[in-house]
Amino acid sequence: MVDAHRTFVIVGGGLAGAKAAETLRAEGFSGRVILLGDERDHPYERPPLSKGYLCGKEDRDSVFVHETAWYAGADIELHLGQPVTALDREARAVRLGDGTVVHYDKLLLATGAEPRRLPVPGTELAGVHHLRRLAHADRLRNVLAALGRDNGHLVIAGAGWIGLEVAAAARGYGAEVTVVEPEPTPLHQVVGPELGQIFTDLHSDHGVRFHFGLRLTEIIGQDGLVLAVRTDDGEEHPAHDVLAAIGAAPRTALAETAGLAMAPRADGGGIAVDASLRTSDPHIFAAGDVANVAHPLLGTRLRVEHWANALNSGPAAARAMLGQEVSYDRVPYFFSDQYDLGLEYSGWAPPGSYDQVVIRGDAGKREFIAFWLKDRRVLAGMNVNVWDVTETVQGLIRSGRQVDPDALADPSVPLESLG
Repeated sequence: MVDAHRTFVIVGGGLAGAKAAETLRAEGFSGRVILLGDERDHPYERPPLSKGYLCGKEDRDSVFVHETAWYAGADIELHLGQPVTALDREARAVRLGDGTVVHYDKLLLATGAEPRRLPVPGTELAGVHHLRRLAHADRLRNVLAALGRDNGHLVIAGAGWIGLEVAAAARGYGAEVTVVEPEPTPLHQVVGPELGQIFTDLHSDHGVRFHFGLRLTEIIGQDGLVLAVRTDDGEEHPAHDVLAAIGAAPRTALAETAGLAMAPRADGGGIAVDASLRTSDPHIFAAGDVANVAHPLLGTRLRVEHWANALNSGPAAARAMLGQEVSYDRVPYFFSDQYDLGLEYSGWAPPGSYDQVVIRGDAGKREFIAFWLKDRRVLAGMNVNVWDVTETVQGLIRSGRQVDPDALADPSVPLESLG
């Protein structure tokens, strides 16, 4: 039986919110758990939206975190399709779009992020897309299939993870793909110039055209349809559809209006939380893409937008809401699949933070592990078509020990021996 005297409210119907609700019940919380989501779909995982589901290799039902019946069975009060429009910290209540007021004892904000919009003319055209929500993936999947059938052209603004994964999916359908990227290589801010060329070659081998050092300045259309794009060198490029893949911004409006502390934009923005994922209000926590954590392992503020962070920070926040001791020190992790290349990345090595990149294996064959080092200490590692090494790579990062770069590069030296 549910104890109605205590109510925990979760704002955000994504993976972080769903896993937090699951954890509250698993940890024995007997009060009301109310999960509020502004989408009509049940909570789902985002990686398939640019990978298996978008490529047509997975069906739609595979993306959901739980089966529909699970929520009722776990006594989770699920409210979908209603945005939360206001947060009253003094009254400990949130207001929904239809005017309903929901009171809480503890509140978790898992509001996620939203795609950044292209600041150029023509974005109102029907053929301009973003990819963040399941509805976006539903639409884009049909668009890519149609482009493939009709030999159509997709222009992608941005060569980050989403842009590259959609490029691979589009080529799988047979669409023509052009990528416009202001940096000199793909993933420039993540893997740096040392590794970026590998992704240029990978996609070029599959027929993707790149235009580096350029930005879109206009999307040209007629009768509501996309005809071409113009870049800042004055050139026009044919296009039937355009994907804006220029990053995402944390959805902080609710928290900001309520006066919660925000992290500086230089640190990634988002809602500032401590290592227990608690905000500046002791009754409010934040998790997932929107949370900027004072990371105890890395010694810096960090906001992570990847699947593993939602998967793990939601449960961590739930335990903290229950009064348990929590120190969220997970090594950041993400994965990507592009054509026949699969990779896993662990750690945090932004531009300027490392002084050496070590390659272990054969980068030419795209079977290797890359390590980013600072003062001979491993900051991050990325295994490409090499598997079952993530735990070991994360161990090297956690240890903070100095390693011999030559031994790190030598496949005959067991990685386990270096930690």
